[in-house]
Amino acid sequence: MSPTSVYPVTHHHTATVDGVKIFYREAGPKDGPVVLLLHGFPTSSHMFRNLIPYLADRYHVIAPDYPGYGQSEAPDRATFAYTFDRFGELVDGLLSQLGIARYAMYVMDYGAPVGWRLALKHPDAITGLIIQNGNAYEEGLKEFWDPIKVYWADGAKESRDKLLGLLTLETTIFQYTDGVSDKTRISPDNWTHDQPLLDRSGNADIQLDMLYDYRTNLPLYPEVQAWLRDKQPPALLVWGRNDFIFPEPGAHPYKRDLNNLEFHLLDTGHFVLEDKADDVFPLIHDFLDRKVAGA
Repeated sequence: MSPTSVYPVTHHHTATVDGVKIFYREAGPKDGPVVLLLHGFPTSSHMFRNLIPYLADRYHVIAPDYPGYGQSEAPDRATFAYTFDRFGELVDGLLSQLGIARYAMYVMDYGAPVGWRLALKHPDAITGLIIQNGNAYEEGLKEFWDPIKVYWADGAKESRDKLLGLLTLETTIFQYTDGVSDKTRISPDNWTHDQPLLDRSGNADIQLDMLYDYRTNLPLYPEVQAWLRDKQPPALLVWGRNDFIFPEPGAHPYKRDLNNLEFHLLDTGHFVLEDKADDVFPLIHDFLDRKVAGA
């Protein structure tokens, strides 16, 4: 008689939301507290492949891919607006289809502006926040962003073309390995997964559209900060302090607005979960158990 497995199964789904096919990973008990995982650039819900089963013993975990990322559809940019507003609408639509009205939210990189839009639209929906190298303060936009700010200012093709280097294999590897002391902890599967998706025909323009639209996040920061101060969601910050893209100065301002923030800086880079899972996974599960499970 074979033993019964207690390892949670992750299911892989596609839902059509407002005419767009959105891929998402789902695991855990359907009646458990919901945890929404929002990925960053240049990856997808793939970045949560190890965290999902770790949380799914108790939590109903949902991790979508945005259009143009991972396994979701990549509509023609001539007919689809690649903006953070649109991404927020589609994730909100997916949650509505799934009957999910309250959830804790993990925000990282691009996942932060997507998540902030959800929070501003549904200010009482968020049961908890896990913040991992995701920005809500202008202090967090340092040297990496300088050439992108030039493009924001002039919108010129020359400025846009100068950003193409951000889409290369060299830069993708850099994002995973920069600031990491032991690079043997980082699986090369990350860039062999992400880069072919970046290299799809037409995808470079999608990514450059998103970089240009990132400028729309800055005017939202005061609203996001006001929401944090007003609602005081339980919050855990787990931040790679050596991140060149979203550096440490972007982490500290959260302490201004969140009265009971659990604050952890880790000696690693941009993709904390790839290097420090053994430290961070227990922090996340313990936080959810204490602050979210009974909410």
